[in-house]
Amino acid sequence: MPALPPQMPPQMPAVPQGATPDVQARISSLQSIVARDPKNVQAWIQLGNDFFDTHQAQKAVEAYGRALELQPNDPNVLTDQGVMYRELRQFDKAAANFQKANQADPKHVQSLFNLGIVFAHDLKQPQKAVEAWERVVKIAPQSDQASHARQSIEELRAAK
Repeated sequence: MPALPPQMPPQMPAVPQGATPDVQARISSLQSIVARDPKNVQAWIQLGNDFFDTHQAQKAVEAYGRALELQPNDPNVLTDQGVMYRELRQFDKAAANFQKANQADPKHVQSLFNLGIVFAHDLKQPQKAVEAWERVVKIAPQSDQASHARQSIEELRAAK
């Protein structure tokens, strides 16, 4: 059996991809906070964000789910959870989250843009993707998302 490198003693857990020691310490701290105060919405959201940033999709989905139990219909949390559902290849759940985020805030551009991505690339529903992206362009015509939406619409139409 090969020896572990000196910088990782056997008792130390492997650090998830992208988790610096600072982020790992913050995750541990947040886990302690929510264990003591399970109704701390901001701690649940930050925990979800840290899991998101370290590519721990299932843990992020769960943390965001706890935040949404306490504060339903937060479009940013719904969108971030949707991205994590997509990473887990749960495309229907991702689309449902993006739609719910857009219902909570009809001007939430990121959820609409992401909805278009899921429809175009994962659910193979190009017409619904175009509809989502056209709404992005209408709502925020000068945004980066609108620029990307226009390009994506053209790519879909060229692929027909």
